[in-house]
Amino acid sequence: MSAALSPQQSEVVARTVTAIREHAPACEAAQDVTPAAATALAASGYPRLTLPVEAGGLGATLTQFALAQAELGRADASLALILAMHGHVTGSAFQGRSLPPALLDAVAGASVRGELLNALASEPELGSPSRGGLPRTVAVPDGSGFESAVWLVTGRKTWSTGARALRWALVSAATPDGRVGRYWIDLRGPGVQTLPTWVDALALRGSGSHDVVFDAAPAALQAPPSGAHPAGSAWFWTAVAATYLGVGEAALEALAAYAQARVPTALGAPIATLPRVQENVGRIAANLLAARTLLLHATGTWDAAPGAAAVPLIGAAKAVATNAAVEATDLAVRTAGGGALTGTLPLGQHLRDARAGLTHPPGEDAAFTGYGRALLETPGPETH
Repeated sequence: MSAALSPQQSEVVARTVTAIREHAPACEAAQDVTPAAATALAASGYPRLTLPVEAGGLGATLTQFALAQAELGRADASLALILAMHGHVTGSAFQGRSLPPALLDAVAGASVRGELLNALASEPELGSPSRGGLPRTVAVPDGSGFESAVWLVTGRKTWSTGARALRWALVSAATPDGRVGRYWIDLRGPGVQTLPTWVDALALRGSGSHDVVFDAAPAALQAPPSGAHPAGSAWFWTAVAATYLGVGEAALEALAAYAQARVPTALGAPIATLPRVQENVGRIAANLLAARTLLLHATGTWDAAPGAAAVPLIGAAKAVATNAAVEATDLAVRTAGGGALTGTLPLGQHLRDARAGLTHPPGEDAAFTGYGRALLETPGPETH
């Protein structure tokens, strides 16, 4: 398995980074994904990144996905996260074959056409589904059972990253018999409304993570209830970890540039010459490098032998990466001093965006407990 991006993947990532840098400021100011940004993301080619080559995609491995998402995260967390959601849904669905063939075809077609998609699961009462619980959103067949031609979905989903930029959603909903299925819904179709709830958010202001309300929205394709596949966690946790790692690395770049350019009159030299600034930059860089190395080791382990045994280490890597991003942005702001409080430097936004990484599953407690349990349950535990 390749641990580097292919030339075609690199070209797509570079084009996407350019698009993100161009449109991110307007999205941050609008506190939403602007139509121009949505069009640029769709046209970037990035929706094909994690789609297998035989399905018309670029065939990124989990490690290649991590490398790509870190680059996008350095450009802007909000828009990077929208593409992270599309990438992890697509990559995990195909590697885990966790969707029926017709639904896999729909995901592939959307990706090739540049139509963005996301999996919508969180709800106001439920919170994150990672902690368990039955969704209030319901799906009712218009015929009988799971062989029905159409299901009607009613409910409300929160934290719908990139809501206005999305064309499709895999919506988790409870069936009449109390099980949970996933339903393929056209977000521009009937019975769908996006509510502008993502206003004055602490972080990810440009992500447009609004609530989406469904009122008997038709779903012609569905995935019946089934057990979770390890690929789901592996791809989602990697998407999150890499994106926020990129945010931390962007903060380091911004701090280094500021330290080299800032010359106080009393000092008569750049603040980069101060031992305390050098120490802090070294701390940040070492911490981020350790997090990146762990993440790529974890994804490489998965690529070599994808399965449940490789998942706990990815969870631990997610916790380490998001913590490293939070610590990097905090120390960068402390080191830059008053300059960080102005809009001249991007450190304030990086500080806010990095904190969002802590809210994505797995939480730190679950991540380290899961990894520790896996080690302790294995005879002669190793840190592989």
